[in-house]
Amino acid sequence: MNENALLYEYSILRYVPSIERGEFINVGLMMMCKRRRWLRTAITVSRERIMVFDPGADIATIERQLSMFSTTSPALANLPVEERFRWFSAVKSASIQTSRPHPGLIPCDDGTVPAKEILDAEFDRLYSILIL
Repeated sequence: MNENALLYEYSILRYVPSIERGEFINVGLMMMCKRRRWLRTAITVSRERIMVFDPGADIATIERQLSMFSTTSPALANLPVEERFRWFSAVKSASIQTSRPHPGLIPCDDGTVPAKEILDAEFDRLYSILIL
């Protein structure tokens, strides 16, 4: 493995309208790189998609529940990024859940591009595939 390569983990945030049915709608992405102490989360609540599965859904409540995944949450701000990521991505039996964490590796050739830019670009790529 290239020592400049960036190892990251990501987890998909999901809204589960009915725990019993097990169906879900992807509503966000959380990604972390421990070595660079980098953590990013983005959420997109699609009212139209949610209403297909759950016509009575309270979108404001869903958005409020998802706000706990903010990477700037004061309750978790002092924890290292890997501990925050683990806390957020722990298995839950609730209407807001996360996928199992998935690893990824970004090769970095010469180190001229800052790690944050590389991680942000990978986050944006995954977000466009998994959430939008």
